Amino acid sequence: MTTTTAADDGAPAGRLPVAGRADVRRAALRLVRADRRAFAGALALNVLAAGAGLAGPWLLGRIVDEVRAGHGVAPVDRLAAAILVCAAAQLLLARWARYAGHRFGERTLARVREEFVGRALALPASVVERAGAGDLTTRGTADVAAVGTTLRDAGPELLVCTVQALFTLGAVFVIDPLLGVVGVLALTPIWFALRWYLRRARAGYLAQGAAESEVAEIVAATASGARTVEAFRLERRRTAANRDALEISRRTRFHTLYLRTVFFPVVETSYSLPVAGVLLLGGALHARGAMSLGAVVAATLYLRQFTEPLDQILVRVEQLQSSGASFARVEGLAGAPRSEHEGGAAPVPVDDRIDVTGVRYAYERGGEVLRGVDLTVRPGERLAVVGPSGAGKTTLSRLLAGVDAPSAGSVTVGGAPVAELAPETLRRQVVLVTQEHHVFIGTVRDNLLIAEPAADDARLWAALATVGAADWVRELPGGLDAELGRSGGGGRTTDGSQAQQLALARVVLADPHTLILDEATALLDPTTARHTERALAAVLHGRTVIAIAHRLHTAHDADRVAVMVDGRLTELGTHEALVADGGAYAALWRTWHGGS
Repeated sequence: MTTTTAADDGAPAGRLPVAGRADVRRAALRLVRADRRAFAGALALNVLAAGAGLAGPWLLGRIVDEVRAGHGVAPVDRLAAAILVCAAAQLLLARWARYAGHRFGERTLARVREEFVGRALALPASVVERAGAGDLTTRGTADVAAVGTTLRDAGPELLVCTVQALFTLGAVFVIDPLLGVVGVLALTPIWFALRWYLRRARAGYLAQGAAESEVAEIVAATASGARTVEAFRLERRRTAANRDALEISRRTRFHTLYLRTVFFPVVETSYSLPVAGVLLLGGALHARGAMSLGAVVAATLYLRQFTEPLDQILVRVEQLQSSGASFARVEGLAGAPRSEHEGGAAPVPVDDRIDVTGVRYAYERGGEVLRGVDLTVRPGERLAVVGPSGAGKTTLSRLLAGVDAPSAGSVTVGGAPVAELAPETLRRQVVLVTQEHHVFIGTVRDNLLIAEPAADDARLWAALATVGAADWVRELPGGLDAELGRSGGGGRTTDGSQAQQLALARVVLADPHTLILDEATALLDPTTARHTERALAAVLHGRTVIAIAHRLHTAHDADRVAVMVDGRLTELGTHEALVADGGAYAALWRTWHGGS
């Protein structure tokens, strides 16, 4: 796999990478090879259409020469009929070529979308979180759509126009090489304008895409955290952040607009130069008897005809800069960090014991959160992790679940580093259950098979029964085939309890030996929480449980309690022993019960 570092294309630290020019070219060639027969067919049809289009100006030049020679009406009629036949053939072949090109584009776009989804799903959760949902969302929507427009519209059009332009210019050289040289030299201003534009366009469009991702990220974060923003009166700060992001986006858009306003006027004024040059030189040669008037007319018409595909080529080239930047962002997912075992043999745990040894961890944009944590969790044990806010409890849970890897030290299950386990192996070993849960748009069966694609209906119903969801699923029209989704989207909506039950049913199907609970019911109302906790109790039976406890009744029922303070494990023991010791846990317990 070829990767591009952030420094290569200016991607900020933590952001998803952007593919380099060489990577984009290789990706484009790979897509062409994947459907080479369709591409070759479209190219052949374009060549035939361009060849048919060359006949018109040459035949018109013949008509001029026939009339000047006084050969009568019959030759003119035959040549005129040939022009009509060639024009009709060009029209049919061009339409057929565009049809073939569009089919190729749609199939290729489907491959791009499938690759993007596959790569996005393969990204480690920590990579997605550091990059931000806005960046990934923008790449999967706006950037993929831009690539699709190019494949569907700009690509076929560019192919048609390029073949036409080459054939047309070649026809001028066939008539007279000197006229061809004059026509090419007259295109020099366009060449310099194109070089000036291409040197700046890619960087400009990449900056514009990054700015749009930042806007999407800030808007999404503000919307999802609206209650927190209101509670802490952060409206002005969030508004200022949105305003700053929009200002950066505006400046990047104005920069790419500036590039276009310089490029296109130069090009438009340069179109007349080849025609004028050929008319002047051709007229001089005809006056000296070195060239027939028909040849001058044909060459002039060819160059006049040449400006039409050339104009389309330059317009599409401008579009390709935008879509090329989008393709670089889409293809950049191929270079995103993967788990360390990728490309080699993944470690395999020998048992279910979890060991945390000398673990330290620091976030990229913050200080050290964990400072030398040592902990062993025995198979089948129930461990509660408690401590004040900011003590590092949630960070520890993420390391235990393999979401992140420690900055120093190790977190292992059965002797194998958790963060290096293959996704399928990790799902069988450790699962993190948080306050967040998600119901995917699709059927109940689709939502459950995510955890165990090979599960049959009997296993699906058994998992639903375990978490207390079988009754309401049976009441749905279609049962396991009932569509779930958002209101108004054609699927049935689920409440918080039902959504959490589906998430827990997935846990049952995955059948991990260890569950890490980060207050899975903390955000639910009391009634829903009671239903969910009953379902959770069934899931926890016979498993190792590590509970991040914000409510100390969870710690009271645990086999052991681990106390976190300022990123360190300060106490470890049973509830009764820690209360008797009178340390930090005893103080938390007294505060929880309203004591002094």
